[in-house]
Amino acid sequence: MPANDNRIDTRDWSLLAVLSILWGGSFFFNGAALRELPPLTLVFLRVALGAAMLLPLLRMHGIGFPRSVAGWIPFAAIGLLNNVIPFSLIVFGQTFIPSGLASILNATTPLFTVVVMAVAGEETLQMRRVAGVALGLAGVIILRGWGFETRAGQGLGILLCLGGALSYGFVALAARRLLKDAAPLGAATFQLMASTVMMAVVAGAVEQPWRLPMPTLTTWLAVLGLAALSTALAYIVFFQIVRRSGASNVMLVTLLIPVTAILLGWLVLDEPISMREIAGAIVIGSALLVIDGRVFGLLRRGA
Repeated sequence: MPANDNRIDTRDWSLLAVLSILWGGSFFFNGAALRELPPLTLVFLRVALGAAMLLPLLRMHGIGFPRSVAGWIPFAAIGLLNNVIPFSLIVFGQTFIPSGLASILNATTPLFTVVVMAVAGEETLQMRRVAGVALGLAGVIILRGWGFETRAGQGLGILLCLGGALSYGFVALAARRLLKDAAPLGAATFQLMASTVMMAVVAGAVEQPWRLPMPTLTTWLAVLGLAALSTALAYIVFFQIVRRSGASNVMLVTLLIPVTAILLGWLVLDEPISMREIAGAIVIGSALLVIDGRVFGLLRRGA
């Protein structure tokens, strides 16, 4: 873990872009799978299948399992904060609000992260970073717009998604203190395995998934996409960024997710891009430059 995680190099900006695509797809996959699966069962399938996909890679790279209960505790803590709580809250929230609004609320994660790290004494509360995150959130709102339909229980859905973002905010603190020397592949696999055990208990007690009718092929494809792309692969990238650039910086990915979603729609589905979306993307890009801070040093030297 770097001593100063306020700077991001070019490689990690590229990894953040990749992660934004992988995690951005989770909102689509959730929306498709929730048509036939209850929320907790969907979260259980996501973490269980994600862990199963990573286990062969763990063996190929010769990474052993933690040898004691104490060795599993850090991964259980990360799994609780990074998977069990936020996945469950966000998926429940998406039963009340549209995916677009959920992605905006998810973009508050860096703001929560900055505050949590400052309160814990891990980082100083730099006004530059606070201003940058606030500017980025404004850019997300501009980009996505407020054209959401009103639904019953929308207030509850908003609170649930904000709760998920807050849980992600605590992940930065937990990762810095608990996973200093963990290999990215090992950290990704072990936290998903711990999450699988927790979600098996919760989903089994609340929803009894073995009583559910068999989902259709479309739902299974959405679940597999969620597990393989938005979970297994995404967490390898996530922990790589955590190790290289710091836990606070990786949470900036939530500001990029709406941008990549719109760019993918333009490139893959030939969807038009409006001036509002271009303006929002420019504001988000400016916010990331403010958060990174190096542009100010260049301006001072140029002056």
